[in-house]
Amino acid sequence: MKLALAALLLAAPAAAQSVGDCGDWTLAEYLPEPWEDHIATYAEGRIRVAVLDTMEPAAAALHLLVISPPLDETGGRQCKVVSLSGGGGRPTGFLNLDFGAREASYDAARGLVLAMPVEAYDPVNGAAVQRELTVTVDQSSGRITAGMRAE
Repeated sequence: MKLALAALLLAAPAAAQSVGDCGDWTLAEYLPEPWEDHIATYAEGRIRVAVLDTMEPAAAALHLLVISPPLDETGGRQCKVVSLSGGGGRPTGFLNLDFGAREASYDAARGLVLAMPVEAYDPVNGAAVQRELTVTVDQSSGRITAGMRAE
């Protein structure tokens, strides 16, 4: 597992990250305080993004929650979580997400584009690896993609 995580962290500069469905572990209690520092809205409130801190494992506890269109039959938005890597059970998160340093832009062809510095834990050398996380949210299709590159 440690070697696989290290290989993922040190892989190609634009390696895709995990975008998965919200689950029973994506609870409001994992929103770090103060909430206003860890939640942002875009597209006139239709897209909401928040940091989740699941506390454990300590070196991989942070995830990015994305709630966005399209709406389901009852008017609810889709709920997705961006993590370092997915897999069975709870995905592996980031060591750090610099949510306050995020930058947002709009690309007519792709949708909302968010970029922020992140750190991922490298278990081989026991250090943090600096990267930039990019998340794209296309409201019309509902497609959410994520990738990382070296800063």
